[in-house]
Amino acid sequence: MSVLSESQIAEVLSRIPYAQELAVRPLLMGDELTLILPYAPHIIGNPMLQALHGGAVGAFMETAAIVQLWLMGEPKHLPKPIGVNIDYLRRGTTKDTYARAVIARQGSRVANVRVRAWQDNYDNPISTLHGNFLIAKV
Repeated sequence: MSVLSESQIAEVLSRIPYAQELAVRPLLMGDELTLILPYAPHIIGNPMLQALHGGAVGAFMETAAIVQLWLMGEPKHLPKPIGVNIDYLRRGTTKDTYARAVIARQGSRVANVRVRAWQDNYDNPISTLHGNFLIAKV
């Protein structure tokens, strides 16, 4: 991976309207990129349980995959999801959520990406995403 910069990440996030709505921000540690979904009351899906909305968590993980793919290949267009599977494993609570994407396989047109989202402990994810994304350089 090339050396990441905050400006590259900010450029990609600015092109994803939902990332702006969710106020997603990056956490960069060397070459490792983790995205942060700050807790906000408007992303609560079940007020009785104070649980995060699954759609917000899913969109956040999809954003992590898109940003990681963009930074790895720097295509002219943002990668587009072809097929995405999300496993909701635990209830997301009223705290910040983190996500990290790993590119499992990247071809010339399609990439397979895995994303893990967690809150307290990386080893106890609240959700995972497995997806294929179109990365054709047009």
